[in-house]
Amino acid sequence: MSLPLVSICIPCHNAATYVGAALDSVLAQTYKNLEIIVVNDGSTDGSAEILEQYRERGVRVIHEMCGSAAKARNRALKEATCDYIKFFDADDLLSPEMIEKQMERLSGRTDALASSEWGRFHGDLGTFKSNPQSVWRDMESTEWLVEAWRNARPMMQPGMFLIPRTILEKTGGWDEDLTLIDDFEFFARLLCHGREVLFTPGAVLYYRSWVSGSLSGQKSRRAIESQYNSLLRGTAHLLARREDPAARLSCANMLQDFIFTHYPDHPDLCAKLSERIAELGGAELKPDGPPRFHQLRRLLGWKMARRVQKVAGR
Repeated sequence: MSLPLVSICIPCHNAATYVGAALDSVLAQTYKNLEIIVVNDGSTDGSAEILEQYRERGVRVIHEMCGSAAKARNRALKEATCDYIKFFDADDLLSPEMIEKQMERLSGRTDALASSEWGRFHGDLGTFKSNPQSVWRDMESTEWLVEAWRNARPMMQPGMFLIPRTILEKTGGWDEDLTLIDDFEFFARLLCHGREVLFTPGAVLYYRSWVSGSLSGQKSRRAIESQYNSLLRGTAHLLARREDPAARLSCANMLQDFIFTHYPDHPDLCAKLSERIAELGGAELKPDGPPRFHQLRRLLGWKMARRVQKVAGR
């Protein structure tokens, strides 16, 4: 019996420095029944030339101006012919046995997602540091969301998850209106249509941090509105499935973190989220910051401390 086909869908925009290593980590997988689809989304840095070199190794390359990672992922998904799908960014790495281990964990199931370990590295893998979390265990899918969102620091990076195609057929692809933290809304939607998240020990996503020009560093109004919309849409997916106190609190904490992060900027968005948090019964999240911020917070309150911090940062 042949092994199920797994599609690896990779958006690439100006990732010439990293995309070769990312593809090498996919091609080195011990699970061999893979199709690798890369959408080169208008790169101008030599990514196209690097990708062309991988055609002879079986990588399918599509050169198309999409305009966002979400659109590029959907373009790759359109070409996928698989039973299972992994979305993977062009600057990250996979451990060699990741797909094999995740396929073993799913064991033919089409109602669950397989998750993985993850950690950050900068430059080379010698700097890698694993980042264990409380969701590193098998969990009912909505419970995974409640637990992951409780401290407003969920890791929902695409490369962590292996997704049965049947779930994607129910939920649809990536929300193309979103440009920042689109993975939050996407995986909230998927998990609300799945039964379980199966944790896969030994499968590791190596997440490259401090990449110049990365999406996570965007500060434009469009990017902030995308974050705002992704949070509202993602939390709405969960609350449509369950509205118990734990779910409402985790959603409120995620929205509160946006306010803590962006205050005093974008007062209109912060005000709307404050109203939504009140409707949910309030948040219990405390603001993050360096020791000096917390000293000022105790004296002046978090809002004034954040103003001082932002002025000092400028």
